[in-house]
Amino acid sequence: MAERLTARRLSVAVVESAAGGLIAAELTRLAGSSAYFKGGVVAYDHASKSRLLGIPGELFLEYGSVSAEACFAMAQAARRLFDADIGLGETGVAGPGGDSGAKPMGLSYVAVSSGQGKEVRQHQFAGDREQNRWAAVEAALQLLLELLG
Repeated sequence: MAERLTARRLSVAVVESAAGGLIAAELTRLAGSSAYFKGGVVAYDHASKSRLLGIPGELFLEYGSVSAEACFAMAQAARRLFDADIGLGETGVAGPGGDSGAKPMGLSYVAVSSGQGKEVRQHQFAGDREQNRWAAVEAALQLLLELLG
């Protein structure tokens, strides 16, 4: 992935929630990642997502923070805030708390926003908290890889 981003001179930024910074950590794991990684934000609650990212609070009231709509707004915010070519968003219910029935533990969304368009994917992971968080990281990076071809 690093080679593809660098070769194409593309930059990426991330806004993540349940993954808690793990996506940014993976994107910056290799030396030279500053050639493609612009930055990231971990925004956990509605107020932070609204205040820091500029996402309207009404979106969370209507769809919730764990939703396709919120996740795509997070990907757009990543792209806008860091002036990146590609924005990644991630939100979910890692567990074990937060399970509302309608949004069970393991529910996760990942999204990408780029000049080529957008994509949001819903996942239902079946692990414990750490397994769900790492599964979300893997899903986000897989989505990025697919965008890069």
